Amino acid sequence: MSKVVAIGVAQEFQRVFCGYDRGRADGQPGPPRYGFEKADRRVSCYYFSVWDEQFGPGFIKLCSYFPWPAKVWVNGHQWAKQQARQHGIAFHELANGFAACEDPDRLQQVRDRLGPTQLQAFFDRWMAHIPTPLGATDQAGGYWWELSMRQIEVSRTWCWTPPGGRGRSLRRWVADNLGIGRPDEVSLIFDRRIHSDTDTGFATRVVTRGVEVTVNCFYKHSRIKQYLKAGRALRIETVINSPTDLGVGRRLCHLDELQAKARAANHRLLDTQAGRSGLRPCEPSLCAGRTAIWQGGMPHRSTTLRRSPGHGPGRRPMQHTYRRGRVHPSEPSRPGGRPAGHPYSAAQMSYDLTRLRRKGLIQRLPATNTYVLTADGVRFALFYTKVHDPLLVPLLAADAPPAPPQLRQALGVIDRSVTDYARQARLEAA
Repeated sequence: MSKVVAIGVAQEFQRVFCGYDRGRADGQPGPPRYGFEKADRRVSCYYFSVWDEQFGPGFIKLCSYFPWPAKVWVNGHQWAKQQARQHGIAFHELANGFAACEDPDRLQQVRDRLGPTQLQAFFDRWMAHIPTPLGATDQAGGYWWELSMRQIEVSRTWCWTPPGGRGRSLRRWVADNLGIGRPDEVSLIFDRRIHSDTDTGFATRVVTRGVEVTVNCFYKHSRIKQYLKAGRALRIETVINSPTDLGVGRRLCHLDELQAKARAANHRLLDTQAGRSGLRPCEPSLCAGRTAIWQGGMPHRSTTLRRSPGHGPGRRPMQHTYRRGRVHPSEPSRPGGRPAGHPYSAAQMSYDLTRLRRKGLIQRLPATNTYVLTADGVRFALFYTKVHDPLLVPLLAADAPPAPPQLRQALGVIDRSVTDYARQARLEAA
């Protein structure tokens, strides 16, 4: 049964209209003149905490001063739980979300129905019962509130089975994601162009509360964060504090578009991080539906039967693409791993881009000279980067400082042992 649970009163700063005496014109006698302007003033605000049959818990805040700004808060997860109960769908809760459900497809269909219509109905339903400064006559005259979006949170939750299994330790997961705040990563995740004057504060912020750790990446007024939920699930959450950050209007009718862009940001973040979990080059997920893309540098034959040369670990054609997120042929990039001073022609760049495209690692945006990474491209770029930088380079330089003395001594023992065996076998040096 829907009901008002509690009513609270608080003094808060609000942006309201204030009147002031403009004075008389040129000191001439006459009636006083007043003006109005917006200013921050400490005024009384009323909180109406409600329990709604459709949405569960929520609240509406009304300011007691003109133009009577209002705020509405509802939770989409709670709405989905209420709808699941009404449709007889059994589920297990996970704090602010779902841990398990007997019919996930049906629950997803229910969740997809949440939109501007349901939110407007919630607001209209309660404004008909809550005392407001505007009455029915004002509403009939066109004076009423219109909902707009101030903060929207769109999340995705991955639960581990069994509950204690995390796949990787939390420390390693945090270490692998410390770079998501860099400009190239931010541009890729939010799908927005980064300009020289973009005020974002590029950084990855790790916040620890008790034993829980949250990783944050910021773009303008918005952010994307990851954290462990109840010790058994990974939550990815895009928090949009200003819809214009993503090029979307603030009015409620734009909610579906904003949700789609936020979900895409969650997906791009997961897709980017997929390659950081130690994928093997010939893992089925990388080669599904085609010949092995890379196997010791072997060539790859595309589905169009047009032969394309292969890429081995000695060449890193995807590193520039991964770090930038996009490839613009007009840029002096080095897809073939050439040194910075080596001549690199437009024809060579076109050849390299064509080779990567035929392998399914990049795709060209229609009517542009911009290429973006595919899911396989992201995985391979991350794999090559990890193999070369943290693995091959340290191992090949392990026989000299700054490699640890213990490692150098161990390699020396191996080298002497191999030399002794070769001498005993009377094998001459090649």
